[in-house]
Amino acid sequence: MNFLIGAFKPACNISITFSDGKTRKQISIEPFQGKKIEHNGVKVELLGQIEMYFDRGNFYDFISLVRELDVPGDIYERKTYPFEFSMVETPYETYNGVNVQLRYVLKVTVSRNYGGSIMEYQEFMVCNYPPPPSINNTIKMEVGIEDCMNIEFEYNISKYHLKDVIIGKIYFLLVRIKIKNMDLEIRRRESTGSGANTHVETETLAKFELMDGAPVRGMLITSYFLHILRPDVAGESIPIRLFLSPYELTPTHRNINNKFSVKYYLNLVLVDEEDGRYFKQQEITMYRLQDS
Repeated sequence: MNFLIGAFKPACNISITFSDGKTRKQISIEPFQGKKIEHNGVKVELLGQIEMYFDRGNFYDFISLVRELDVPGDIYERKTYPFEFSMVETPYETYNGVNVQLRYVLKVTVSRNYGGSIMEYQEFMVCNYPPPPSINNTIKMEVGIEDCMNIEFEYNISKYHLKDVIIGKIYFLLVRIKIKNMDLEIRRRESTGSGANTHVETETLAKFELMDGAPVRGMLITSYFLHILRPDVAGESIPIRLFLSPYELTPTHRNINNKFSVKYYLNLVLVDEEDGRYFKQQEITMYRLQDS
């Protein structure tokens, strides 16, 4: 049995090194001691792939590039192959969601007639930094019941970078019902598939209590993330300052390769003393801002 030890191990060690952290790379192939590698060629592929978790194992390639590194021959000792994929567009960010994964990978293949080809994979992350939006409108919305309640919400902008601060105000224009509590939520909605096969997954990433119990004039509540002033009569307002940096947010993704979308929403929830619930939801756009 001792003769079988190591018989099914690969004949070499393959390592992939990023020379400049971006495009210039090198691949090293080193046979294990006492072995040589007879091969029919060495190649490297740059792949951009989308995998749906309900179809796990099947990858949809939106990028597929190949570089031939070596002609058929033998490798007796460590051999290094420099290579470069230049002028490659990576239009989508790396994304790992609830039901979908978008990844970039380098795949090295040492082709052989016997013993099976030797393959090595290395994933790498892609982050995109679009220019800041030239137009960034404010958000205004209302929650109301005729002759009973009219509350207006206003946020300073509608597009936020991942480390931004949401600044806004809540105006109590008319309040004739007793509000028990009020929450502000950040929600992420991931849509995968299309048509009848569309699957939607909604996550509540953060939930902030704006009011709890009977409001008292002049009461100031502060926390690390949120500062609010609670009113007790119509005509008062609540200033909001919400820091996004503590949360694992991603940029908004819209119809990526016709496979999936990721959208973000601010969701207001009001509950009255009879446990009646009132909702108002507004989409916001998230983007990645390059560090200065």
